[in-house]
Amino acid sequence: MKRKISILGSTGSIGRQALEVIEKLSDKFEIIALAGGNNIELLNEQIKKFKPKYAYANNISLIEGAAPLSLEEICSNKDNDIILVAVSGKIGLKPTITAINNGIDIALANKETLVMAGDIVMQLAKEKGVNIIPVDSEHCAIHQCIKDISQVENLIITASGGPFLKKTIEEMKNATVEQALNHPRWNMGKKITVDSATLMNKGLEVIEAHHLFNMPYDKINVVVHPQSIVHSAIEYVDGSVIAQLGLPSMHIPIQYAITYPERYNGIKSKSFSFAEIARLDFEEPDWKKFKALNLAYEAGKIGNSATVCLNAANEEAVFEFLAGKIKLFDIINSVEYMLSHHNITKTPSIDEIFEIDKEVREKTKELLVHI
Repeated sequence: MKRKISILGSTGSIGRQALEVIEKLSDKFEIIALAGGNNIELLNEQIKKFKPKYAYANNISLIEGAAPLSLEEICSNKDNDIILVAVSGKIGLKPTITAINNGIDIALANKETLVMAGDIVMQLAKEKGVNIIPVDSEHCAIHQCIKDISQVENLIITASGGPFLKKTIEEMKNATVEQALNHPRWNMGKKITVDSATLMNKGLEVIEAHHLFNMPYDKINVVVHPQSIVHSAIEYVDGSVIAQLGLPSMHIPIQYAITYPERYNGIKSKSFSFAEIARLDFEEPDWKKFKALNLAYEAGKIGNSATVCLNAANEEAVFEFLAGKIKLFDIINSVEYMLSHHNITKTPSIDEIFEIDKEVREKTKELLVHI
């Protein structure tokens, strides 16, 4: 029997690669719905090729060949066995909660869902008996390594170090948008690529890992690994370290997440060769140069609405950087300022989270005007 799936964010990088995986495993999947944003031309091409029953776009009147539904309606459809949440930004949070409330498993590729509301989402998933399978290569690696979380002593999250690993602080301060987007290992969207350049992306992954695996922050370690071969690892209480390795490819974690617990011979790169790789390097992050990583740990440990503030301030600042209006280090400085001036709301509700997110974004924009 085919597994029925909907993809939120089908026109984005993760969504497009997921469709490549599904095309390779066409005998295993039936696509219920595809949801894009503004790229209606690509969405309609996908609809024509994969023939979903339903679709969503920012302008639903332009959808061809499928019945238009909202994201919430797609995630309420219990025909789904699993929903891949690959939209970018806070838009992924409410549909994810809707899907969980309807007992539908989640393949999660949306950072904001757990960074903004990890406590709520994970508790709800537990109550509803819903699996949340991470798509990020780091969390997917950890998920594959863990047999019994109670026996895990530490999580080890790897970071490539991005384009500025070997650059000085001064060079990083004066970096251009083009330099920040020149990631040495991964081809991603612009916002996440800038986050990778500052290592904020890794900080957000630490917060995600805390929620996904119920692990204290002092047991989540980040190590720089330029080759991006070891995607992450875990250390058990007896000192054994189990790591997941592979050539850099998002097809592998996407396929794992949507086929879990099964594994299939779908899309994969050439067979892995230790001899060809030859060496694997690791080093401690430069905490002074990559201050964003520190800020993420601090916000995570504070918890409550601090991570909402961290995410919103960072995202608005990244947009301003991409627009050429501020410098790279202004992103981190503005996030630090917003965190230090944020009034913590304890255990915020979903509605409060969105209110806090809106308020922080507005204040961040005001701050950045004066930089």
